[in-house]
Amino acid sequence: MSLLYVSEPVQFNSAAPSCDCFAHVYGNAADHPDRVRRYPSDMTDEEWAAVRPLLPVPAWLQGRGGQPEGYCHRQLLDAIRYLVAGGISWRAMPADFPDWGRVYAFFRRWREHGLIAEFHDRLRGKVREREGREAEPTAGIIDAQSVRAAAMVPAASRGYDGGKKVPGRKRHIVTDTLGLLLAVAVTAANIGDRDAAVGLLARLHALHRDIVLVWADGGYTGGLVGWCRNKLALTLEIVKSTDDMTGFVVLPRRWVAERTFAWLMNFRRLARNYETLPATSEALTLWSMVTRMSRCLGRPRAADRH
Repeated sequence: MSLLYVSEPVQFNSAAPSCDCFAHVYGNAADHPDRVRRYPSDMTDEEWAAVRPLLPVPAWLQGRGGQPEGYCHRQLLDAIRYLVAGGISWRAMPADFPDWGRVYAFFRRWREHGLIAEFHDRLRGKVREREGREAEPTAGIIDAQSVRAAAMVPAASRGYDGGKKVPGRKRHIVTDTLGLLLAVAVTAANIGDRDAAVGLLARLHALHRDIVLVWADGGYTGGLVGWCRNKLALTLEIVKSTDDMTGFVVLPRRWVAERTFAWLMNFRRLARNYETLPATSEALTLWSMVTRMSRCLGRPRAADRH
C-alpha cells in the first residue's frame, strides 16, 4: 500500500507554481505549459482539493526508482476523465492536454500497479463517511451487464450473451448499498453470471472482510449460494420477482446495482467495449466512478447550503 499525498504546505521547485501536485512541487512539471480548464469533465478547484490528499505518492518520490514526472498530475487526471466521459480514442486527445502517449503511460502505470484501485477505494471511503456511513461496508449487491464490443476487441475475450442477445463482453460488479463500486470483473459475454461470480465474490471477500451479506437476482441461484456460505462465510440472498408482478417493478436492493450500471453508461467510453485487455475495461470502470465520487466530494453537502 503506497502512502497518501501529503496535504501540508511544501517548498516548490518553481518560483511561481500553478498547481500543488507532486509533479509541480518536486518534479519537472513546471517545464511544460499550463492549460486553461474548459471541458465539463475537468475537475473544479473544490474537487481537486478533495481528491489531492488521497492520491498515491509516486514511486520516484519514495526512492523506489523512476524519474521525477514532468507532467502535472491534475492535467493527467483531467485528460483521463475527458477520455472516459467523451469516449474518444487515446490518439484523439486534445492538444491542450499532455501528449496522448504520456497520458496513456500514466494510465497504464496506475492500472498495472493497482494505484487506480487504491485511489478509487480511498474516494469511496470518503464518500461513505460523508453520507454518514462507515468507510467499510457490510453488505453489497451483485449484478452483471452485457455490453457490445467493438471490432478491435480480440475474439478470445469476447462472446455472445444468448439471453440478452448481445455480442461482446460482460461487466460484473458488486456495489455497496449506496451504489458505489466494491469490485468489478470484465469477461466474455458468454460467461455465465454464476461462473464469473465465484472469482468476483472471492476477490470481494479478500478486499472487504466486513461484508457478510450480498443480494443478487435469480441468475445467481443454485450451488453458488451454498459455496458462498461454506467457503466465504457469506450470505448470498436471492431477490426474486413474484408471479403476480406485471410490468416494470422496482425490486428491493437490486435497483441499486441497476442504477450503478446507468451511471456507468453515462460515460461514453463504457457504452461500448473498445479495449484489447479486460483489465483495461476494469480500470476505465474504476475511473468513471472516480469521476462521479470526486464530483460528489467537490459539492457542498445539503446541510451546508442552509
